[in-house]
Order: sequence, then C-alpha cells, then structure tokens
Amino acid sequence: MSQPAPENASETTPAALPAHSRVLIVGSGPAGYTAAVYASRAMLSPVLIQGMQPGGQLTITTEVENWPGETEIQGPDLMVKMEAHARAMGARIFIDTVTKLDLKARPFVAHLDSGARITADAVILATGAQARWLELPSEEKFKGFGVSACATCDGFFYRGREVMVIGGGNTAVEEALFLTNFASKVTLVHRRDSLRAEKILQERLFKNPKVSVIWDHEVVEVQGDEAPLGVTQVLLRSTKTGAEQTVPADGVFVAIGHAPASELVAGQLELHHGGYVKVEPGSTRTSIPGVFAAGDLTDHIYRQAVTSAGMGCMAALDAERWLADHDMAGAPDRHAAEIPA
Repeated sequence: MSQPAPENASETTPAALPAHSRVLIVGSGPAGYTAAVYASRAMLSPVLIQGMQPGGQLTITTEVENWPGETEIQGPDLMVKMEAHARAMGARIFIDTVTKLDLKARPFVAHLDSGARITADAVILATGAQARWLELPSEEKFKGFGVSACATCDGFFYRGREVMVIGGGNTAVEEALFLTNFASKVTLVHRRDSLRAEKILQERLFKNPKVSVIWDHEVVEVQGDEAPLGVTQVLLRSTKTGAEQTVPADGVFVAIGHAPASELVAGQLELHHGGYVKVEPGSTRTSIPGVFAAGDLTDHIYRQAVTSAGMGCMAALDAERWLADHDMAGAPDRHAAEIPA
C-alpha cells in the first residue's frame, strides 16, 4: 500500500540525507517507528530508513483488534499514525532501502539503494520479516498472475471468483476472512487436521458460509493458462494417503508465515532459530556492541505488533545508554578511513 507523502517530503529525499547520524534505524513498522520516537525524545536525532515496505507487515493487515487503546483499527491506518508520531518527535525518515550495512568498525556504514551513504555511531535494526513461499516452480511462474502473498493488496481483483488460501495460522485465517468480502468462494488448505490460529479467528472462519476447508493436504502444483498467464486450478496431495486432486481456483494466496529479514547482517551478527538475530536476554543488544535489534527480526516466539513496539522502545533506550557510556558524540568520522566506500 502506498502511503501519503509526508508534509516535510523534501527532507526525505536522498539529497537531504545527512552524512552521519548518532542513531540509524533500519526498517519501519512498530519496532522501527517506536525506536524513532524514543530516540528522538532522547535528543539523538535519529535517521530512519523505511525499507521496501514502509510500515512493515501491518500495511497488509486489515482489522487490528489487539492494539491497546484501539478496539479496532486498520493496519495501514495504524502505521500512518506511528510514522506521523515519529516525525512529530523529530525523527528524520527517508523513503529508501539499505542495500549494504558494514558493521566491522565504528562508525557503522549504510549504503542505500538511491546511491546515498550514511555513517552512524549506533544502529537499530528493525527490518522485520518477509512472507514465506512454497518454493514451487509453478508458484514462481504465476506470482503476480494469480499467486499472491497479500490479500489486502490483491483481493479486489477476485470479486465474484473462487480463491484458495494456503496455511493454518492467524495470517491464513485473516486472509481467508478478508477475501470473503470479494470472492464467491474461499477454500483454505492446511497440511494438518487442525488450525494454529487463535480460537476467535477460527470461530469466525468456520461460521462463514463462503469458506470451506481442505484438511491434511499440501500444494503440489499451481496450474493455469499460458496466454494470457493466469491460475485456473491447484493440484493438491493428501499428507496422509498421497492421493491427489485438483481444485478450481482463480487465485492462490500463500499465507504460511514469515521469515526474518536478516540478509543485511548475515555473516556479521550472530543469528539463531533459522535466521533471527540473536540478542542478549532482557535486552536488544546483539553480538556487536553498538548494534541493536528489535521486533520480528529477533522474535521467533511472540511476533506481535505490541511486542515489536515494546522492543523498539528497549532498543532506543539501550542505544541511548550505550552511546552515553561510550561518549560517541563529537567524533562521527574517527573510523571512517577503515571502512571502504
């Protein structure tokens, strides 16, 4: 979802990017924006680089009912509010993407997709997680032509048509329920015989007359037309008997979870549990002093917006204390010669 341009849009262009920042926040979403609020309140003048998906996963979420203080709010609306709050506190937010992050010496160096470069005394990583895919050749073939990982982005195109959702967690159930606003029929396919989603979501799903569930099956192949390219059906296989069947579908929505977006720091920071950044218990400190991580990038257990925001607060406070202890102010370029441009 595209977000409205900020009032100070001219300050978010690559040309306005400062050469150095005391605190660089990589990634937006609840963790990044909350870190920006707290770092701004600490007078650290943080710079935040939003990344490829400004606002993170909540921008592709519909109703959010578990954010304190909001009985119900649309995910994109919540993220617009968070960004506005961070800007109001004084955070400098840039619509750009960090393509390379060099953490081998301080100040740390970030290279951006725009060609800009910025150094920082401390870095807060809040890059979140990315959608997982089935890793099928046919899935890749039909991406954008009937295969999607975002119902709120693409659901409108399936008005009056039959769609399929793959998965069994909260995301899958939420996607299926959202798609009932457009599709004539929604088929949820899960490889097990029970869902992992919250009970209240399951109750809504089972009560919806547009939804049917196929248990104990996995996707073998997405099938469709060549000219024009488009999905027409999905080949499924029973996880118990191995028997196969084809199910009609005009669209397939993959909702099998997310993977931590840790590519920037792989080989630099200590990772665990399949790619999550490891932090010291009770803190956001990573294996490199001065580098902090928060949100879904580190959290393989809770993965909630509210816990991500809490970790964003922790990261900003950890960074503030670390900077105070190391007296980094006033020496922004002392190691710049050690880091290649």
